Amino acid sequence: MTKKLLLIDGNSVAFKAFYALYNSLDRFTNSSGLHTSAIYGFNRMLEKVLEAEQPTDVLVAFDAGKTTFRTKMYSDYKGGRAKTPSELSEQFPFIRELVKARGITSYELPDYEADDIIGTLAKQAEDAGDYQVVIVTGDRDLTQLTSDKTTVQVSKKGVTELESYTPTHIKEKLGITPAQIIDMKGLQGDNSDNYPGVEKVGEKTALKLVQKYGSIDQLYKNIDDVSGKKLKEHLINDQDKAERARTLATIKRDAPVTVSLKDLNYNGDDLEKLTDFYERMGFKSFLAKLAVDDDSPHEDDYTAIKYQILTKKNMPSLHQFSDEVSFYLEMSEENYHTSPIIGFAIGQGDHWFATNDVALLKSTVINQILGGSAVKKNVFDAKRTYVGLYREGIQLVNVDFDMLLVSYLLNTTNNSNDVGTVARLHGFQNIKTDEEVFGKGAKRKIDVNTPEFMSHMVHKAKAIDQLHDTMFDQLEKHNQSKLYWDIEIKIAIVLAKMEIAGIKVNPTRLEEMGSKMTERLSEIEQTIFQEAGEEFNIGSPKQLGQILFEKMRLPVIKKTKTGYSTAVGVLEKLAPEAPIVQHVLDYRQISKLLSTYIDGLLKVIHKDDSKVHTRYLQTLTQTGRLSSVDPNLQNIPIRTEEGRMIRQAFVPSHPGWQIFSSDYSQIELRVLASITGDKNMQEAFKEGEDIHATTARRIFGLSSNEEVTPNLRRQAKAVNFGIVYGISDFGLAQNTGITRKQAHQFIQRYFEEYPGVKKYTEDIVEFAKNHGFVETIAHRRRYLPDINSKNFNLRSFAQRTAMNTPIQGSAADIIKIAMINMDKALKDMKTTMLLQVHDELIFEVPDDELETVKELIPKVMDDAITLNVPLKVDRHWGKTWYDAK
Repeated sequence: MTKKLLLIDGNSVAFKAFYALYNSLDRFTNSSGLHTSAIYGFNRMLEKVLEAEQPTDVLVAFDAGKTTFRTKMYSDYKGGRAKTPSELSEQFPFIRELVKARGITSYELPDYEADDIIGTLAKQAEDAGDYQVVIVTGDRDLTQLTSDKTTVQVSKKGVTELESYTPTHIKEKLGITPAQIIDMKGLQGDNSDNYPGVEKVGEKTALKLVQKYGSIDQLYKNIDDVSGKKLKEHLINDQDKAERARTLATIKRDAPVTVSLKDLNYNGDDLEKLTDFYERMGFKSFLAKLAVDDDSPHEDDYTAIKYQILTKKNMPSLHQFSDEVSFYLEMSEENYHTSPIIGFAIGQGDHWFATNDVALLKSTVINQILGGSAVKKNVFDAKRTYVGLYREGIQLVNVDFDMLLVSYLLNTTNNSNDVGTVARLHGFQNIKTDEEVFGKGAKRKIDVNTPEFMSHMVHKAKAIDQLHDTMFDQLEKHNQSKLYWDIEIKIAIVLAKMEIAGIKVNPTRLEEMGSKMTERLSEIEQTIFQEAGEEFNIGSPKQLGQILFEKMRLPVIKKTKTGYSTAVGVLEKLAPEAPIVQHVLDYRQISKLLSTYIDGLLKVIHKDDSKVHTRYLQTLTQTGRLSSVDPNLQNIPIRTEEGRMIRQAFVPSHPGWQIFSSDYSQIELRVLASITGDKNMQEAFKEGEDIHATTARRIFGLSSNEEVTPNLRRQAKAVNFGIVYGISDFGLAQNTGITRKQAHQFIQRYFEEYPGVKKYTEDIVEFAKNHGFVETIAHRRRYLPDINSKNFNLRSFAQRTAMNTPIQGSAADIIKIAMINMDKALKDMKTTMLLQVHDELIFEVPDDELETVKELIPKVMDDAITLNVPLKVDRHWGKTWYDAK
């Protein structure tokens, strides 16, 4: 049987993937802050190629380093290349992990390039006689390897559109043989790899010479026949360069590889490892594609737990659970504000009860247990449980153990919402996941009348009970008990109250805005059609690309696998070239506002109270920041007037009330100034200066009399906030439109002007190396297992994380403390805290309390914590959220 060997040029494909998606860098990050664009693109390539080729053997080859036998031959080989962006280099260890999880062998060889590994193994396979070889690369240099048995597929657009090179294709395209590609490269050199060929000889001239003479050797044997005095002169003068370039371009077919063909057998994905990898990367679309058979048999050591079906007749007595109970409330859907409650389990030790009779929650005994302060309650998710019970008229009090929160604090990557998954993670194995019991996706089915359903609820409650002491002990060892008791469990209840309160939305106002936006879209559409000279589908990137780049002949900035790129970044660069481009940008922006925010909000307004009740995710981010979903009220656009206008629809619940907004100004930079102890930065905040203008004066060397232009302030602002997020010169250049060299100079100058910040970055990295974690001002820890890694990329990412986590996390701590204190301060008032949006808190306030809260709310926020610089709290109010800004 003929085998098929797939050889992948790991470095070149990763580079292609990264730069194909570099305009989307902000979107391609996971919950840890890791950039994932190259990983994502690499996996897309793998999915397509593995499906198309069905290989029996696979290897991904990587470069081992910058020093190879070629650099020893020519020291400037690849010397002109810019430093690999840290946003890309940090992804290589995870690409290797991805490759392993997909059941693929990877390999690198010191002193050689990936090309040489591929060339050597391809030759071995050809010599073996029973292989067909497919090579995938982003580099056309490898096309010299094509033969009757080897096809080289080169990525054309992105990483998934590939052009297949065979000897026939090369002959048709270039008029030469694969072997002659080396001679062509020898004559023309390679700008990408930074080695010269013959002066003034480009690709066309090199091709003509090779087509005519066959090789460099034959060319120089017949040098007198070459026409063109200057060309002949350059050829004679640069013969040594041509021969050296040919050697540098020649891929080794006999590199001393230690991996053999028999080591490359491909058996497919390791589903467990790949699932875990996708979850950590946040690759939901890839997770959905995993071919897992839910009905397949698996080992089952599920041990029965004795329990009783709870009824009115066998209701336990209060003294039976006099001190403590574990309780689990079962719902059928994720959104606990609307999901039906379908059962519950309650008990402790060896005494357990379960029922699908939700009405029993209101029974005297259960109500008194859950709503009374005498009995401690252990639950999986206190906020979810609080909201669910509130819907049944029960107010949950005296929560002791929140298993989800404790698991998250012990390791911020442990944020699964499935009890079985979390329980297994902490050593309780006698439990199934919801997916194992109910199925997933279209197969998901919950039958509340089965013994399995009852047993599953009991196992969940039992896991909570069993892990209470163990997990609390771990929390104490991690020095995080205070964080749990003083902040996280308290804020969980505060958030539950805010979610229940919701915020009122005026649907009529939304519909009016929607109507105006629809009219505006129609106007813009007609304008675009007039400028284009024809009607077309503006939402089609293909049709838009044809109009802009073929018909109107605008400069092509970037291509994608399907044609011309019309991404926002591309259009913003083109906007000065033609009015139609700005009109397209306006059209897209208004279309998104209409579909995502106008129509989206109208769909989630609750029919009973005309409010939206968002859910706050408390255990998602690794910095402690809160996230908002169903709907996401933290992402309502504020950079454009049209986006801000949407806030006009958010109104108080009662006539004669106001929406009140209070937010921390530049809190992360103030935390940075306080933590680092930098005198220059602290002085700016103490003097009430504009920190961005101050930074601009410092890094651009402006005198006190010179004006700070808006552009300079914008660049300084990017540096200020970039430092907080550990930005690289590549990232800063992308954000500001300056060169990487300028960005590097700005960052260096910044550290010179703020030496305390520089020292902090060095000290916090050293602390992380010694302790394995960093922490916030409230001692929220983030563990950094890769901080001492021998792998440069893993170590660099961990160092960047060490620098920014204490700043971002401390800002999150501060607003959580403020919210807890605010809940207490407003206890006897009508004023209600409704929303948290990043560093802003939103309230609704009756007019007769407005004068009080004008002073109270900013003071509570200001008193949340004492820093070495003043906190600044801005306040605004009005009849709508829009007016309160």
